[in-house]
Amino acid sequence: MLEQPDDATLLIIASRGDSEGFRQLFHRHYEAVFCFAYRLSGSVSAAEEITQDCFLSLLQHPVRYNASRGSLKTYVYGIARNLFLKQLRRSGLDVNLEDSGAIIRRHEGLDPAELVLREELGDAVRKAVATLPPLQREALVLFEYEGLPLADISRIVGVDVMTVKSRLARARDNLRLWLTPYVCKELRMSDRGSQKNAADQ
Repeated sequence: MLEQPDDATLLIIASRGDSEGFRQLFHRHYEAVFCFAYRLSGSVSAAEEITQDCFLSLLQHPVRYNASRGSLKTYVYGIARNLFLKQLRRSGLDVNLEDSGAIIRRHEGLDPAELVLREELGDAVRKAVATLPPLQREALVLFEYEGLPLADISRIVGVDVMTVKSRLARARDNLRLWLTPYVCKELRMSDRGSQKNAADQ
């Protein structure tokens, strides 16, 4: 079996107009980039645009990738992250990218128990992640969902490891604040079920 070319080699081949080289590179990283972009943006259309622009940028500027500084996966995450931030700025919304002091607010005017009855906990987690400030969200997504080490995340977002750790801690605190009503409801329902089973025995 022929040995598959590494990412750096494929990038060089693809940048020279080789469609097969681009196809291989695209299929290796498309799913990861799209999922990352979707978890940041919460929008399929936005994630598709980010992913397309990410690979276009990769082909247009292949020399910007330096294999000695990290994997191509880490590099394309960095491109996708910057494209997402550009989308936020283009939206014209007053979005605070900084995460200092940012606190998630739970749904106003809705009883948490009613929300749990309507939504699965997994959906609640997705919504909570989408509500995180962008800098906290990207740190959480890269660490918890993409499984990247702190050093790689540091390179992607352009801050030191301690700052990444701080953003992760704040993200987890905010998720805990958001999800506490859901978890408590689940525990109460589980406890009632256990009591009912005990009474039936």
